[in-house]
Amino acid sequence: MSLLGQPAPDFALPSSTGEEVRLSEFRGQRNVVLVFYPLDFSPVCSMQLPEYSGRQDEFGALDTVVLGVNRDSVWTHKAWAAEYGIEVPLLADMTLQVARAYGVAMDERGVTKRAVFLVDKEGVVRFEGVESQTKDYTVRPEQVLEQVRALAVPS
Repeated sequence: MSLLGQPAPDFALPSSTGEEVRLSEFRGQRNVVLVFYPLDFSPVCSMQLPEYSGRQDEFGALDTVVLGVNRDSVWTHKAWAAEYGIEVPLLADMTLQVARAYGVAMDERGVTKRAVFLVDKEGVVRFEGVESQTKDYTVRPEQVLEQVRALAVPS
């Protein structure tokens, strides 16, 4: 099921930054990049999230916030962020409810697929990249930044 061109499912989740993050709070103000990933402290995720975090200034300059989402707890998120220098908020979707809404839950494994969604300021999904296997990491921050820049270009 593709969400492309559809309103992004709203959610509210606890964050590694200490507050609850609600997707709809960004509507009308910022684009949102949702980075779903399987597990904190796993090898590929420990490359992926630091790369997105390291490009935060570029995303921010384009009125875009990056949010990491997976099933780990806020406490695990905080420890992982501290160890790897990850500065983007990491959201705890411990029941996989949000992952299911986005079609990226792997219930049989209790994790999410590796996937990236770009939600524009109107709350519409404008890009989705879902990896075929959790070990794959082909949707890089550069590609997502290109998609964000494309939003700013009048059609």
